Amino acid sequence: MILICYDGSDDAKAAITHVGQLLPGADATLLTVWEPFEKFSPGGRSRLSPLSTIVDPGAADERLHAGARELVDEGVELAAAAGLKAEPATTEQHDSVADAILRTAEELDADVIVLGSRGHGMLGSMLGSTSHKVLQQADRMVLVIPSPKVAARRHRLLARETEDVKA
Repeated sequence: MILICYDGSDDAKAAITHVGQLLPGADATLLTVWEPFEKFSPGGRSRLSPLSTIVDPGAADERLHAGARELVDEGVELAAAAGLKAEPATTEQHDSVADAILRTAEELDADVIVLGSRGHGMLGSMLGSTSHKVLQQADRMVLVIPSPKVAARRHRLLARETEDVKA
């Protein structure tokens, strides 16, 4: 079974497309990690925080979880269109997104973890912190796929470096 991490980013969408091309008809679980309200407001609400207007953290968590379910359903639709047999899954982030991915891969006994090279919130780095941590700590195969935009940028950088070496 393939665990495909999905956060709605272009890299995550590219990962689904590539897996569909590599392994048409494969069984996959699409995973979206969501962050509970308490992670936004550790130790309680601050009077100075805009989050202080949230009276019911449980209701906030349900809205956050519902958003994750909507997002993973979008990923499942993309996976089906790519020719995969996909099931949705969401999990709560306790420590980091990478830890949640690794924990879920263990729970599902995934054969391979697939994720985009960069997700939402990653600032221009070549390899996002989540994909880097998953690569470093996984006890199973990991496939990291860049979006076409990121791949093109990397190709241009490599071409420049090759030109500089020749010069």
